[in-house]
Amino acid sequence: MPPLPAILAAIPEEHGALYEFLHSGAIGIFLEGGIFMWPILILLILVVAVIIERYRSLKLLETDPTALRDEVVELLSEDKVEESLKLCDNSQGPVPAILSNGLRKYLVLRRLKYDEAQLEQQVIKSMENYGVHIVAALEKHLPLLATIASVAPMLGFLGTVQGMIVAFGDIEANVGQQNIVQAAASGIRVALLTTAFGLIVGIPAYMAFNYFTGLINNFVLQVEASAAELIEVVSLRLTLDKDLQS
Repeated sequence: MPPLPAILAAIPEEHGALYEFLHSGAIGIFLEGGIFMWPILILLILVVAVIIERYRSLKLLETDPTALRDEVVELLSEDKVEESLKLCDNSQGPVPAILSNGLRKYLVLRRLKYDEAQLEQQVIKSMENYGVHIVAALEKHLPLLATIASVAPMLGFLGTVQGMIVAFGDIEANVGQQNIVQAAASGIRVALLTTAFGLIVGIPAYMAFNYFTGLINNFVLQVEASAAELIEVVSLRLTLDKDLQS
């Protein structure tokens, strides 16, 4: 079965509106580019899907955690661990998630009468392990964006090289029969279309990757600051409990 571009190119001009639709505008330019335009189109669809998904997901998490941290610190200072845990569980975002994990670990170990000397280390370790999962969730699909940002222009260049080979082959076959400059210009124009489309896909993918990476780095800084503040409060709480017991 012949490829789709060949089938579309074979539609006679007498078909009127259909012929004009397939050979004009963006669709006509796309079909001129050849077979390498199709994988680039697939990459474009993937880029749009990932950008929409990541933008919606990360924007939902983009909240100011300062008020939450202050309230958690205040509750812990009053030894209201369960209330602070419930507050974090009812909030959304990476900062409440990491605080909730640390508070839950602290509450469980304290109820089990765990050694106070090691309780702080266990809370830190638990938060660090959970932080890895948070970062992985935030970076979901970003490697795909980075890959497309590199692959799309390369596919475009490959299509251009293939088109140039065909164009120069046609020039060599028709030497003396038609204007060489005209034949070369026509072939090169078609060959360069894949490069243009590859860059059209690759540049937005690269910009989106950098944008989302910046957002994620900001989330990571917030998580680290919140974890450090929680550990400081837990250490103070343990010190006070120890003084009261003695």
